[in-house]
Amino acid sequence: MSETHRTTPGAAPSYYPVIRLITSLVLVTMGGAAMYAVIVVLKPVSFEFGVGRGVASLPYMMFMVTGGIGGVVMGRLADRFGVMVPALIGCVGLPAGMAGAAFAEEFWQFCISLGVLSGLLGTSALFAPMAADISHWFTRRRGLAVAIVITGTYLAGALWPPIVQASLDARGWRETFVLIAILMACVMLPLIALLYRKPAALIEAQAARMAPGAGRPLGVTPGTLQCLICAAGLGCCIAMAAPQVHIVAHVTDLGYAAQHGAAMLSLMLGTGIVSRIGSGFISDRIGGLRTLLLGSVLQAITLMAFLGADTLTLLYVVSAVFGLSQGGIVPSYTIIIRTFFPAHEAGRRVGWAMLFTFAGMALGGWMAGALYDLTGSYTASFINAVGFNVLNAAIVVFLAQRHRALAA
Repeated sequence: MSETHRTTPGAAPSYYPVIRLITSLVLVTMGGAAMYAVIVVLKPVSFEFGVGRGVASLPYMMFMVTGGIGGVVMGRLADRFGVMVPALIGCVGLPAGMAGAAFAEEFWQFCISLGVLSGLLGTSALFAPMAADISHWFTRRRGLAVAIVITGTYLAGALWPPIVQASLDARGWRETFVLIAILMACVMLPLIALLYRKPAALIEAQAARMAPGAGRPLGVTPGTLQCLICAAGLGCCIAMAAPQVHIVAHVTDLGYAAQHGAAMLSLMLGTGIVSRIGSGFISDRIGGLRTLLLGSVLQAITLMAFLGADTLTLLYVVSAVFGLSQGGIVPSYTIIIRTFFPAHEAGRRVGWAMLFTFAGMALGGWMAGALYDLTGSYTASFINAVGFNVLNAAIVVFLAQRHRALAA
């Protein structure tokens, strides 16, 4: 997988990028415990602090939004000092936030602990910076490497909810949060030592920071291209959030047991892992833009299929296909950025892109619920999701056409 070779004294050995890849995957998977723990404990937290379900959902929204905002800052730190610096901050912030939430006496303290410590200073360092960093260590198989690291979020979704729920039933949510904090600190902090090397590509790029810039990637200004990537990320994730956040409620509205909805969500995440890894192979052959367009079109078709799916068999099939269609979308943004921007800008630019995907997930989940409240069904929610997916596809088509025209 690696194309790193020992060509200079002190260079990383050829196997080191693979070690770094595995380390990054473990860190992202471990860091995902906080996000899924917040989801699992929503009901007991709502009961203990005496707040409604809507208010009890605020910590999750804060976690996602602050995690996205912090990703931009952490990306800049990674560009300047290497990923070890933001990773150290994140591996302290995440367990600190979980521990702080466990001892919160007021609901606002619970929100601040998760939003500021676990989100802004925690998960922000273990998503965008990790994806950008691993892209420096691979060339021919860069897409696969990035996809593997980002798959950690889906692995966390498959691993942590049942563990958290079992501990919650046995010990309560406060002790569960303390145990997660201890486990995070004990596992993640030692792993950071494996990230001490800087990639040769980043060192060379930093040495040439004062050289002329990248000019006009795809025939537009760098700022315009960045804005288009961010808009595309917002659109795809608003669309993506509708079924992911509301599938359980949608299934129960159709008269089926909630356990079927939970199984469909697990199926989405499971097939999403397959899709995410597969998209890495695909992007290494056809490029990030085409891979993104493929995922966008398939996701739009699957979202429309949800409108007509009303039997359990159809719902399971559509959920599986949805996971297969959308899993490779988010990693494509990192590949696109690494293709059209200088290496020393990767951290902050990937951070901006991931900020808008995080915001899209938070906004999309809320929009789907708000449209349901207005109309009494999820039909309008899925139509709205398709609309934002079309926006995403239109942006990608525009960029792909620019790339084709310039390459001709």
